[in-house]
Amino acid sequence: MASSSAPGFGVNRRTFLTAAAAGLGSLALAACTRDASSVDAHRVDENAVSFAEEARPHTGRTVNAALTPHRVEIDIGGPTVRTLAYGNSIPGAAIRANVGDEVEVALTNSLDHETSVHWHGIALRNDMDGAAPATPNVDPDRSFTYRFSVPHSGTYWAHPHVGLDTDYGLYLPFIVDDPKEPGNYDAEWIVVLDDWTDGIGASPQEILSNLQSGGMYMGNMHGMGGSGRAPDSGHGPDPGSAPGSAATEPDAVASSTLLGGKPGDVDYPCYLVNGRIPAAPTTFTARPGQRIRIRIINAGADTAFRVALTGHPMTVTHTDGFPVLPVDVDALILGMGERFDVIVTAQDGVFPLVASAEGKNGQGRALLRTAAGSDPDPEFVPVESSGRVGTVDTFVATDDVLLPRGRTDVNLAADLGGGMMRYTWTINGRTYDQTEPLTIRQGQRARLTFTNRTMMWHPMHLHGHTFQIVKPDGTPGPRKDTVIVLPMRSLAVDLLADNPGDWMLHCHNGYHQDSGMMTRLDYLS
Repeated sequence: MASSSAPGFGVNRRTFLTAAAAGLGSLALAACTRDASSVDAHRVDENAVSFAEEARPHTGRTVNAALTPHRVEIDIGGPTVRTLAYGNSIPGAAIRANVGDEVEVALTNSLDHETSVHWHGIALRNDMDGAAPATPNVDPDRSFTYRFSVPHSGTYWAHPHVGLDTDYGLYLPFIVDDPKEPGNYDAEWIVVLDDWTDGIGASPQEILSNLQSGGMYMGNMHGMGGSGRAPDSGHGPDPGSAPGSAATEPDAVASSTLLGGKPGDVDYPCYLVNGRIPAAPTTFTARPGQRIRIRIINAGADTAFRVALTGHPMTVTHTDGFPVLPVDVDALILGMGERFDVIVTAQDGVFPLVASAEGKNGQGRALLRTAAGSDPDPEFVPVESSGRVGTVDTFVATDDVLLPRGRTDVNLAADLGGGMMRYTWTINGRTYDQTEPLTIRQGQRARLTFTNRTMMWHPMHLHGHTFQIVKPDGTPGPRKDTVIVLPMRSLAVDLLADNPGDWMLHCHNGYHQDSGMMTRLDYLS
């Protein structure tokens, strides 16, 4: 059965486009990812896919859920927006399973365009991945049932792999439990972060059309609470300036040292935590002294978040579903698509969990409440945000999930290119509609090197696999499926070819992905 959750569950070019003004005018530009099947797949070895599925653990239990994406009006904490959602909430209700369960999700498409559901981070069978051409998209008024077993525990999520629909609100948490894993905590809090514009500012498609046609900077509209400046962001406008005011020099007003410069392409009118604006946050209630596992998911399209919980150090235990050696931090940076699990010991009082839009002028928040008291100011920024910040270099996988040592059988390269001038983004010099897939054979160990030749950072995501970060000194880092690659830097990862099929490899900035920054990793027979 599906588990549901309560409301608190649980540019090179000098353009920094705002989503605040709605009258942008939409251009009918074809999105590179809207018809992913335009890149022909080679014939996948269906027997190999079936054998890999049989080798996964199986409990004999089936978890059933139903999803109906549709257009709906949703209250996000004062403003009511007409947008897309699974059901009547953003995020959609969580789906929960145990390792080895078979998940059966019936999708009924009530949209006016095709859709899909991608199971982000799950090493599932290729034909259920939810990304064309491996899994055909579902046409309007049609249905499809996804069936797959889940091999690893962890924090995952689900979203379409069609156009910009994730940025309209189509996403939900997907949690996989392992009954054998020690549950050394008393309560659990799922925290989903998002950058939001639909129904308040321009629609995501209008934003993309404007970016592709030259773009403009139009200021911001952080008038719903939570407009505080992100810590150490270098964000230029005076925090006391009126909502809607515009800086005169876009290049001077958006910067993040941790992201290597520009933080993104879109200045959103608001940022959400569990579907609510900062002025009307969700509240998680606990008792002082309880150990709380917080599962944090960045479902945004263009925003990295710096997450801190006021008055609480956080012990990081997992990233992208896989355990790491525990590290205490004050704050975390999450790129789009990344997940982190942390443990905190609840103090006595009311404490904002603040997700600052890294390098941008805004934040989302939720509240941890263990006692009576008034809510803090929506624009409050905790001192922890400027403390010990965890990034990918901070963490190392635990011994039980480290990839076994071995010789590299094949070297793969993903050169990241493009820029704001034409708003075209590429991998190995090609947009997705012209891509030449990377290739691998089952059983090989690959060293994949991302080389970012742009002035923007890119959160790179590989479907169907996790990879192990290779630190600059050659030592192993964490196991992940999504990783930030900084501007003008290279990052190497190791992976084992143990899940045959055709798998997407792409930037998880929704606007970069939809403008070409995607290729495939194809298994050769």
